Amino acid sequence: MIPSPDVILKRFEQPDEIREFDRGKFEIIHLGGMTIGRATYQPGWRWSSDVGAAQGEAFCRVEHLGLVISGCATAAVEGEAPIEMRAGDLFYVSSTPHDSWVVGEEPYVSLHFLGADHYAADH
Repeated sequence: MIPSPDVILKRFEQPDEIREFDRGKFEIIHLGGMTIGRATYQPGWRWSSDVGAAQGEAFCRVEHLGLVISGCATAAVEGEAPIEMRAGDLFYVSSTPHDSWVVGEEPYVSLHFLGADHYAADH
């Protein structure tokens, strides 16, 4: 069968790019003019120490729109109480400085539809 330019299939098992950092990775797929990311973070992962420290940043400033696939993590905007995000939650986190960390002993996995092209890009 000849591939069609009208239908393109990709899988995260063969991402276009992988951004790895302590206790986690961010896999990137470029598709239909979009950049889609899959975040996989192990228990104990925290953005400020596992991603931000290498970039000299205490807070993430990337805008996110995504879907939690499994596990639990927080979104903690500077000066506000953390919000827990669990499997099945769709989330939006603005570019206001924020931190995030895995809650519990289960790995956290989420898909990112906004901000994936900039996330951990300097790492």
